[in-house]
Amino acid sequence: MHLNTKDILSVSRSLTGFAKKRKEDIGLAPDDISFRGERKMDQVVLRMVDYDAKDFKEETIGDIQTVLEHRKNASVTWFNIDGLHDTNVIENIAEGFDFDKLVLAEVMDVHARPKVHDFSNCILLSIKMLQQDEQSGRISVENLSLIITDSVLLSFQERRGDVFEPVRERIRTQKKRIRNGGTDYLTFALLDIVIDNYIYIIGLLGEKIETLEENLLTEPKKSVIDEIYTYKRKLNFLRKNITPAKEMILSLSKVESEVIKESTQVHFKELLDNINQAVDASETYRDILSDQLNIYHTTISTKLNDIMKFLTIFSVIFIPLTFIAGIYGTNFEVVPELKYEYSYFIMWGVMIVVAIGMLLYFKKRKWL
Repeated sequence: MHLNTKDILSVSRSLTGFAKKRKEDIGLAPDDISFRGERKMDQVVLRMVDYDAKDFKEETIGDIQTVLEHRKNASVTWFNIDGLHDTNVIENIAEGFDFDKLVLAEVMDVHARPKVHDFSNCILLSIKMLQQDEQSGRISVENLSLIITDSVLLSFQERRGDVFEPVRERIRTQKKRIRNGGTDYLTFALLDIVIDNYIYIIGLLGEKIETLEENLLTEPKKSVIDEIYTYKRKLNFLRKNITPAKEMILSLSKVESEVIKESTQVHFKELLDNINQAVDASETYRDILSDQLNIYHTTISTKLNDIMKFLTIFSVIFIPLTFIAGIYGTNFEVVPELKYEYSYFIMWGVMIVVAIGMLLYFKKRKWL
């Protein structure tokens, strides 16, 4: 894959991903329910999954009233909100669930750092969700917010996607553990999907980096250096999102709340091990890229030294030959050897002997 300067700049811009504050967001109160991000859907979609060990119900709903009615049941309700731009929907959720406005204000700030907050009637956590397009290879980032209550888990996504379809399928097929678990175990299942995507994306990038290493010594082309810099940008982008997520998972594993059962804490610690694996892999591949960059420069320097060595030896051999030819190219009238019949052949013989002698000397000194 050859990348020109334009391609590299394009990749750099697409992978910058730093939080950018809009001018209109400056001065907003911390509990102001105002969407602080880029609108990615035309309309907000509300989806509900309600289940227990025996029963299961899945539907797209028009308002939150259906979810509020299920709060009284003993079942677990997963309320998913796709799209965050409609402040009326968010305010209705805050009012219907009696959440502090600060909770939903945090949800609306999609550029915020991953975090965990333990409120009086819920736990709020947010994490960056990464996905890679199979065709273009482009990595997209989306903020995922989860609000955990006793019987309802609310998940907020910037756009609709199928990343959590494996979890829904496990619920549909009556997998015992998730159907018998509560909102805390459902939270673990969703976070597990997010972290698995971290590991998957880093693995795909790692395969390309390892392939690049195989070609580095045999074909140290200019395009290789472009690819190295592109992969370094991608890894930095991944680390920028994964490292704060690790801190969030660590904080979550230490939260003491009635909402999170002791049996689920074990699974949150398992998440911590998984995300440590992702962080370690990203650091390993970053070191590999640094080594590849050094190998590239060393290989190029070695080839340049070999070329300079050849040219130097070539020049040194011809210096005495040029000297001999220069002597007999002078315009003095008296040059005794000019009268001798075999002078020309003798001069050639001396030049050949000198050249061969120097080559043998260089070979003995292992300069060739």
